[in-house]
Amino acid sequence: MPSSNNAEPITKARRQSSPDRQDLLARYRQVRRQTEQLCLPLATEDYCIQTMSDVSPPKWHIAHVSWFFETFLLIPFQPDYRPFHPRFDYLFNSYYVTHGQPFPRPQRGLLSRPTVAEVYQYRVCVDTAMVQLINSLAEPRWDDFAARLTLGLHHEQQHQELLLTDIKHILAYNPLRPRYHENRPDAEGSCVQAAALNWSEYVGGVRSIGHASAGFCFDNETPRHQVYVQDYALACRLVNNGEYLEFMDAGGYERPEYWLSDGWNSVRQQNWQAPLYWEKLDGHWWLMTLAGMRPVAEQEPVCHVSFFEADAYARWSGKRLPSEAEWELAATLQPIAGNFMDSGSLHPLPAAATSIAPTQLFGDAWEWTQSPYAPYPGYRPLAGSLGEYNGKFMCSQMVLRGGSCATPASHVRPSYRNFFYPGDRWQFSGIRLADDR
Repeated sequence: MPSSNNAEPITKARRQSSPDRQDLLARYRQVRRQTEQLCLPLATEDYCIQTMSDVSPPKWHIAHVSWFFETFLLIPFQPDYRPFHPRFDYLFNSYYVTHGQPFPRPQRGLLSRPTVAEVYQYRVCVDTAMVQLINSLAEPRWDDFAARLTLGLHHEQQHQELLLTDIKHILAYNPLRPRYHENRPDAEGSCVQAAALNWSEYVGGVRSIGHASAGFCFDNETPRHQVYVQDYALACRLVNNGEYLEFMDAGGYERPEYWLSDGWNSVRQQNWQAPLYWEKLDGHWWLMTLAGMRPVAEQEPVCHVSFFEADAYARWSGKRLPSEAEWELAATLQPIAGNFMDSGSLHPLPAAATSIAPTQLFGDAWEWTQSPYAPYPGYRPLAGSLGEYNGKFMCSQMVLRGGSCATPASHVRPSYRNFFYPGDRWQFSGIRLADDR
């Protein structure tokens, strides 16, 4: 059973104004339906595969997000609720060790049971109970419940993106290179005119970053605080495949002077020669997409590169990666628009040829920054087990910004801080250059 911490309220620092009950119910149904729609192209056999420890089987994802609602909303807010299965709390707990003992992450792909059908029955049971609770919960507890439910919906949207990235890794591992969907992005990328690599300049000084609006944010986006930045410039678009091919052709993966020590060790130990999912066939580079194999299109943003590769490319080009403060200050000036999951392409697309102001700040590919993932001054995690959501990972990881072609559009904002280990490549991660002025 869950620990007593699970009923603790969201702290006032993170609580936003409570949404309307019917609006929240509609939002709940929409997010839950979207997760299941993402799974429609899968065969039953696809649901159970785990190709590496960072990848979770799709079956686990769709069960875990239901576990989140059951554990952190139904059990603490509905006293007569009975869990769907007594052992699901063990199987589908991800990393909440203050709540209980999670099943080992690298072994999730070893479980044939519960079946896919049983996992969907679990979702139906949780959804039925959640709808009843949303409609019936008394006002004195509504604010805390609504804040936690909103967190749970954004948590599920994170797993929607993880579903797509994990499905891509699963299908790419298969020598048949099966397609997830038929909605192929433009396979004739060479016909698209490349956008010139222009630069936008920004005046430095003391600035404020961190979440500022009345909308939702994760606790790691707070508190808003002041930073000092020097004058700087940002490239108007992401680095594209053609530019990255120049780095490769210049011996980028063979010259240690461009690499951090851990990055060079990764190159040698893992035999990196190109971004993840690239494959040389008959003398030409191809890459795996969610729509199957296709030739590398030089105008598309380079994607599935690690922080080490992004940093090495920046050094080779005589530039650097932006800090997360530089990125956020520039992104705050731009509308939140781009190639997100909602477009259906599920693949990074070329920048507009006429771009002058920064484009692709949102969508296409997550952008590595040079900033370590660390707490902001004055940061306090949420109370109880939910305090494990972000805070305990603030070590040895790097910040990425902006979202990707697999990120739901309603899940992104300028202050959003994503984070991964510097060697991770299976996410839709790319490169934007910065420079001093």
